[in-house]
Amino acid sequence: MYKIEPEDPSHSAAIDSLLDLAFGPGRFAKSSYRLREGIPPIADLSFVGLEERELRGSIRFTLIKIGSADVLLLGPLVVHPDDRGKGLGIALMNKGIEQARQAGHRLVILVGDAPYYQRVGFQQCPAGRVIFPAPVDPTRLLYLELADNAFENVQGLATRIS
Repeated sequence: MYKIEPEDPSHSAAIDSLLDLAFGPGRFAKSSYRLREGIPPIADLSFVGLEERELRGSIRFTLIKIGSADVLLLGPLVVHPDDRGKGLGIALMNKGIEQARQAGHRLVILVGDAPYYQRVGFQQCPAGRVIFPAPVDPTRLLYLELADNAFENVQGLATRIS
């Protein structure tokens, strides 16, 4: 039903419109948006979901630091409201995560709804182990190891890579 393919520059306006529709302008105040502000997403890990050439979803990853470790920040993940619950978000995540693993990345972190993201293996970060520069509900701070024990020694402040 959906075709997952790499994002390209021609998708930018449709992705922005979809983000506006799904999250509104308040998304820019969220801690994860502020953390990735000014950092381009990793092109090789950015994908779109299309249905008959119409953009229905998007996923992006950005490289950040937690303490001294390089970590992928997943997001934004967006699916058109009419397509929610049809598997597109999970398909986009699976594609992005598999590509990240193949590229040698070791760890992904995000701020999101645990019951949803647990479906692809994310788990809650231990309290106080990862600190975002702006307040984050600790129950929504999640991680996924792409390599064995990748989260074992990761701790500290999440920051932009300059």
